[in-house]
Amino acid sequence: MCTSRPNSRLRPLAALLLSGLAGACAVGPSFHRPSPPAVSRYTSGADPSETVAARGTAQRFIPGGKLAADWWRLFGSPELAGLIDEALARNPQLQAAQASLQASEYSLRSGYGIFFPQTEAAASATRQRSTLLRFGETLPASLFNLFTLSASVNYALDVFGADRRAVESLAAQRDAARATEQAAYVTLTANVANTVVAAAAYRAEIDATRELIGMQEEQVHLAEVQARAGTIAYASVLSLRSQLAATQASIPELEQKLTQSEDLLATLCGHAPAEASLPQVRLADLTLPADLPVSVPSDLVRQRPDILAAEAAAHTASAEVGVATAAMLPSLSLSANYSANALTTQHLLDANGRAWSAGASATAPLFQGGTLWYRRKAAVSLSAEALAQYRQTVLAAFAQVADTLRALEHDAQALRAEDDALGAAAQALHLVQANYQAGLATYLDVLNADGQYHQAQIADVQALALRYQDTVALYVALGGGWWNAPSAAR
Repeated sequence: MCTSRPNSRLRPLAALLLSGLAGACAVGPSFHRPSPPAVSRYTSGADPSETVAARGTAQRFIPGGKLAADWWRLFGSPELAGLIDEALARNPQLQAAQASLQASEYSLRSGYGIFFPQTEAAASATRQRSTLLRFGETLPASLFNLFTLSASVNYALDVFGADRRAVESLAAQRDAARATEQAAYVTLTANVANTVVAAAAYRAEIDATRELIGMQEEQVHLAEVQARAGTIAYASVLSLRSQLAATQASIPELEQKLTQSEDLLATLCGHAPAEASLPQVRLADLTLPADLPVSVPSDLVRQRPDILAAEAAAHTASAEVGVATAAMLPSLSLSANYSANALTTQHLLDANGRAWSAGASATAPLFQGGTLWYRRKAAVSLSAEALAQYRQTVLAAFAQVADTLRALEHDAQALRAEDDALGAAAQALHLVQANYQAGLATYLDVLNADGQYHQAQIADVQALALRYQDTVALYVALGGGWWNAPSAAR
């Protein structure tokens, strides 16, 4: 009878705790992924199906096509592929994003520990002098050693889901870190590709400009001869010198841009500019991809890293509403302690030195001056802000895809026009050269036609480089294809 009585007294408490656990729920809103916008295209009217042909290539847009994770290899340049591989292996910013993702993974795993009982063990040995004078006794003071072994167990009952919402917030933060790492990956590959194209274009422009300068120098020399002979006014010489000086002034600017591109490329690849030895890629080494996959809008919102990061931020804010709500409600916990005490180590296991306690506790906020209430109101407002920012991110992403699709259309048209202009300038130069050989044109006419040809050549280079860069921009706008990587780790 004596042994059964304590158990019978504990049964109502145990039943109460079990019923509380069974009815436990996580307060606050349960997050649901926002539905994709109900649109099936990106541009006003119908999305373009293909561009006009320029340089023998008409780019075709393939709705729902598979976007390669290593899309840069489609440009057919081993040097470009090697530079991007080196950047992915050495770039510090990408390494920092990867480390941040790993840290968020560990934080999430650490957060799961809150669902398990927290146990501790302790051991102590003290030398004490105790006096009973503090209790009104006149007995002599005692001097003794005290040895203690103790263990404690504490378990918080997550009745209202505060801990579950906190771990949910950590999981959403991990998702945000993963999206940030994916964004760093996509941005890095695009920056390397764009920098390679820009550097190649600057080299081509410098070569064409130097040839143009050679032609203009000859023009100035011939004009000076004619001016001394009195066949032309000296003002014509000054005009040609001004054109020559303006063209010569463009060389340092182009060389500075080329140097900046090469330094940026070295930095992206994880090298100091002084120690970098990177290959030089020319526009002729690149091939324009003809077939461009275009993700449908409903897939884009599940693929673009910035949209995924915004979604994770909205999830985190939603979970924080639950945490703030649970803070306004009671919290329950169980605890147990056991200790063995003795004056000597030989008697640590004696029964008369054992002590234990077990119990449950509940705490509830009564008056906080509105702190908890308004903290929850703030969390609700932050959740609404995060959802609005998510919607804005989606709209911006759709606009970027639409702009890039139209840009590729216009790039092809502009390049075809520049090719036509270059072809016409080449034909004009050929005719002037033939007339010069027949004695029907002066050498100055040849130099003028040659200058027009080189100016058309420079404009053509710029149009071609822009077409390459806008092709890269489309791959980035569609999310970079990280989800199709063979490892599926991105």
